[in-house]
Amino acid sequence: MSFFKKSKSQNFDVFSGYAWHVPGVGGMFSLLGWLLLGALLGNIVSAVFMLFMKDGGMEYAEMIAYPVMFIPAMIASKHISQRNMMFDNGYAIDSSHFGRFSGWIVALLCMVATIGAGFCMDAVNAQMPDMPEWLEEALNSMTQGTFWVNLLCVSIFAPIFEEWLCRGMVLRGLLNFQKPDGTRGLKPVWAIVISAAFFAVIHLNPWQAIPAFVLGLLFGYVYYKTGSLKLTMLMHCTNNTCALLLSQFSGLEDVENWLDIMPTGAYVALSVLFALFIVWFCLELKKISLERPQGNCDEIQVGEEITD
Repeated sequence: MSFFKKSKSQNFDVFSGYAWHVPGVGGMFSLLGWLLLGALLGNIVSAVFMLFMKDGGMEYAEMIAYPVMFIPAMIASKHISQRNMMFDNGYAIDSSHFGRFSGWIVALLCMVATIGAGFCMDAVNAQMPDMPEWLEEALNSMTQGTFWVNLLCVSIFAPIFEEWLCRGMVLRGLLNFQKPDGTRGLKPVWAIVISAAFFAVIHLNPWQAIPAFVLGLLFGYVYYKTGSLKLTMLMHCTNNTCALLLSQFSGLEDVENWLDIMPTGAYVALSVLFALFIVWFCLELKKISLERPQGNCDEIQVGEEITD
């Protein structure tokens, strides 16, 4: 399967079974409940793991606990999807609508836009009060320690599982769920805003939630216009990997934002350039024609097979 092959029915095989679970607002809160249950299970797994592995046990426990946190939501969603697939239309969790650009060009533009949005958000981060010491230590543990473990958790697990939940399930559901009157979904702008708020809430603290909300708006718009979960995973991976790699440079471990290491004028000038790029990028996305008013998640008819 070509990574950015254009197809009306293409989907990630691992995610294709979720196409018939189209949660509305109530379903979104149900997913949140399953996520909280998963977090509890993850903590139990971590505690058990650390009993048997003293040295370095904490970071390896987190590596195991993180995917465990999403398992209840994934099992519940898969069950609902399998129940619905013989009776309802589905909406592909991953599609490929890239307009006049090739998929690889769109991917590159998405990466630059993500880096730019993160850079611009540092002006907001600089105005935030200091983090509590316990939270700062917890976040530092995600970028310090064994590099490959951090890379696996931050750059692979987080983009895959969080994008599956926040864009693949929540946003796709809010765009396409069936209302009692037979109409489909929320207005796209509200679906994107609510899914971005959901993305922010699951980070559980304002220091991560505010940037997550802004990035969630960008990720959401990309998903709405392209239907591509692989693109939002790539954007999420780009953001997290940049933060991880910067933390590995000597002298930058304790830097909280770019304003700490570069002149204000240079930061403002570069922020303006990034902001202009993001505006241009969004205008280019706007030109992508929509298959349906609810966005470019490919509709799958009852009984239709998903093919590569």
